[in-house]
Amino acid sequence: MATPIGNLTDISQRALEALQQADAILCEDTRVTTKLLRHYGINNQLIPLHDHNEQERLPHLIDRLHNGQRFALVSDAGTPIVSDPGYRLTRAALEQEITVTSLPGANAAVTALTLSGLPPAPFMFLGFPPRGDARRQNFAALRAAEQAGLSSTLIWYESPHRLLDTLKTQQAVFGAERSAAVGRELTKHFEEMVRGSLTEVIAHFEAAPPRGEITLLLGPPPEEDTGAQELDHALKQALESHSVKDAAALVAGIVNLPKRTVYNRALELSKQKKED
Repeated sequence: MATPIGNLTDISQRALEALQQADAILCEDTRVTTKLLRHYGINNQLIPLHDHNEQERLPHLIDRLHNGQRFALVSDAGTPIVSDPGYRLTRAALEQEITVTSLPGANAAVTALTLSGLPPAPFMFLGFPPRGDARRQNFAALRAAEQAGLSSTLIWYESPHRLLDTLKTQQAVFGAERSAAVGRELTKHFEEMVRGSLTEVIAHFEAAPPRGEITLLLGPPPEEDTGAQELDHALKQALESHSVKDAAALVAGIVNLPKRTVYNRALELSKQKKED
């Protein structure tokens, strides 16, 4: 079930009843969940369930569920499983045909999306960006996907001490004028939503170093972005005299995109041509 991402009143009556009535509460950090329970006068058993112990606790928890017990699964804030623990247990319960239900509520990614001013659909939630060199490679792969036709608002969670490095890497990969937004301390007293180009957002946080919980959003490519059109044009020309495989290999070397990305797009264009 979802728990508040900052403001403790952002929780449903249904969720409070479930926390009270469950046989135990599975939580990411007992110290965090205890604060929520105390605020609402709830007393119940807390069982830590996090990335480091979830797998080993599965057999015991599944046995208890088979014996008719009910658990309330929460993370420190927001909706469990969405970049938080709980997936392994939920998956195991479903495989055992144990009933699982969701009590909806607060979610930082969706909250930030609604405040960002960026196109709301489609959107992709991508968790936390990779660290180090893998971060740039990950963004480059996304940019390649855009050149192959992807057009979506992209959403990440990020720590405040890595935010500027991430923004600057995105600036290098996606372009300085790409629309972006950063939500900080959402639903809390010092809530802030910074909107603008990547250059403008970087300038803001260079002047005012970020603190607190961060949600980062990147808008889709602008309509005048010609990356996808250029790829399609090159592939259509190559497909006139080459097989799908050979056309993709030829164009991938020209446009500097991953061969698999180019091959998938070449396959789509080839199918479209046959249907026409």
